[in-house]
Amino acid sequence: MGELASAIRIIEADPADPAATFAASQYYAELAARFEEGFDPGIGGAVSDPSIVPPRGALLLAMIGDEAVGCGAVTFHDADTAEIKRVWTTPSVRGTGLGRRLIEELEALAAAAGATTVQLDTNRALTEAVAMYRRLGYHEVPAYNDNPYAHHWFAKSLSQSAYGRSDRGASAAWRSRDSR
Repeated sequence: MGELASAIRIIEADPADPAATFAASQYYAELAARFEEGFDPGIGGAVSDPSIVPPRGALLLAMIGDEAVGCGAVTFHDADTAEIKRVWTTPSVRGTGLGRRLIEELEALAAAAGATTVQLDTNRALTEAVAMYRRLGYHEVPAYNDNPYAHHWFAKSLSQSAYGRSDRGASAAWRSRDSR
């Protein structure tokens, strides 16, 4: 597993990139198969959502060569709150720590933008994700959105020092691109 994990690189991508559309199709197919009510990306949030492109957010892809093996996105709601969305890894790389790596990269993007809190929601069928979020320090909170597929809502306070920053100066430069 260590060799496989070291072969995975995480890059920021455009949602229209073919690797991103491939990852999205795999993600949607898995959700449709696992959710008892199925999954419609038009209702539950598509990877092409404009909230996950700069300056409002970012999409990360996990790649082995030219193949997308995972994805995750972050969107910025306000000056202090970011939301992690659409975290997925292909079954062949599960157990390598890739889900954790994606979450940590998304948290770092949120912290660099000045967010002090990150939140996310998930479906009860994704038991592995629920367990991972809890291991990573997320705690359940009341519903903060009306996602019809969500059964659990989580939040985590971001320690700016955990991301190599002791001030919010870097976030001001990043945010200057933002026209929210």
